[in-house]
Amino acid sequence: MSGNVVAAIDQGTTSTRCLLFDHDGRMLSVSQREHHHTYPRPGWVQHDADEIWRIVERIVPSALREAGVSLDDVVTIGIANQRETTVVWDPHTGRTLAPAITWQDTRTDAIVDQIDRDGHSDDFRTIAGLHPSAYFSGPRLRWLLDNVPHLEERARTGRALFGTMESWLIWKLTGDVHVTDVTNASRTMLMNLRTLQWDQRLLDVLDIPAAMLPEIRPNSQVYGRCTTVLPGVRIAGAIGDQQAALFGQTCFASGEAKCTYGTGAFLLVNTGEQIIDSSSGLLPTVAYAPEGEGARYALEGSMAMTGSLVQWLRDALGMVPTAPQIESLARTVDDNGGCYVVPAFSGLFAPRWRPDARGIIVGLTSYVERGHIARAVLEATGWQTWEVIEAVEAAGLSLRSLRVDGGMTANHLLMQFIADVLDLPVERPLVSETVSLGAAYVAGLAVGYWADLEVLRRNWQRAAEWQPSMDPAHRAAEARRWNEAVSRTYGWGAIAAG
Repeated sequence: MSGNVVAAIDQGTTSTRCLLFDHDGRMLSVSQREHHHTYPRPGWVQHDADEIWRIVERIVPSALREAGVSLDDVVTIGIANQRETTVVWDPHTGRTLAPAITWQDTRTDAIVDQIDRDGHSDDFRTIAGLHPSAYFSGPRLRWLLDNVPHLEERARTGRALFGTMESWLIWKLTGDVHVTDVTNASRTMLMNLRTLQWDQRLLDVLDIPAAMLPEIRPNSQVYGRCTTVLPGVRIAGAIGDQQAALFGQTCFASGEAKCTYGTGAFLLVNTGEQIIDSSSGLLPTVAYAPEGEGARYALEGSMAMTGSLVQWLRDALGMVPTAPQIESLARTVDDNGGCYVVPAFSGLFAPRWRPDARGIIVGLTSYVERGHIARAVLEATGWQTWEVIEAVEAAGLSLRSLRVDGGMTANHLLMQFIADVLDLPVERPLVSETVSLGAAYVAGLAVGYWADLEVLRRNWQRAAEWQPSMDPAHRAAEARRWNEAVSRTYGWGAIAAG
């Protein structure tokens, strides 16, 4: 029987996966492979997009084999992706023209500083809803045009295309469709948040040739059919990974929120049809935009280092053999022993936005041992989440609970700590792969596999819940110590460079 499953490609920071889902939102199979990172200089982080494409060619057939289904069983495919990672390629050969610069990369600091010196920062805040930052794709594209030989000439003569990872994969799957979805476009610093189109004023500030940009489309729409990997299957959805998690968590109503804990952590709060221009360090962004309907918006708080901090503890310091074992190590002590870890390895993201900050460990005494440091590493994720929730409340929003997903949610000690410092219930869904599920949902809605959002809501089931239990006075005292620790990180990037 044909039309039984929806496929999702989840192109993430460290790996790419293909998952298959049935009508009840149950995962039937998953195939995953990691890809390489390169670090040519301090602060530079790159991928090889051609390598990622070769991985897609392998994992999609593998996922079908694992589920025991055939090509005829796949009704559609959706794509979720790491959002700000920037790719340029030759439309004639289909090969990349430079390494993909990832969202973690900070090489464009000078370009962002120039935007501010030239007095254009308010233009980006007003039009795109974004504070100019090395975090976003537009400055990366400008850097590539400046530094890759002949790329500027190619771009202005139709011989170079730009896209984020979903654009790249759609192009490769179809052979000629050059599009981006509205959520990824909203993270470039080049899209008007209200018109949902590229804004010429912003393109002019960065001197970006419009000819190399993809067409902006809704999240849930048939973009084309695959000519390879899944020949004939419709690509009917694309959405940035964090918006995909919001969608997969069925946070469709204003005030509903989720936080995804992976390499970094990303908290999004649905604000409905309202764009909330937060003055407290959060970013308004497009949550999702169905075909034929207006956009729904969100406020986002991005934390650069959460899971990657645990990886650093494992790989750079060798304190745990595997990432999951950090919980066992942290449970050997009752508290952090007065030690605090602030993971500002490439600056602080939301809500502080301090690119000059650098990571520190404070409060070290002879009493502190490995367990205290492990606990402080986990608590750093909790306190970063607390900062974002504080900013959400300062923007006039009040949460009743927080839905969580991502690999770190398997750490029960961390989830309880987050519930404690937020003073909110924390809920984890039965289907933990919410990014992939969100990609499947937007694609399935476009082709009628799922009828509406209410059907998706009924699919959501809670697997675990953590209730807050921390004494308010203890919470307040620890929050003061955390804030003091964070303040010590300011300016160290400039000192180190001096």
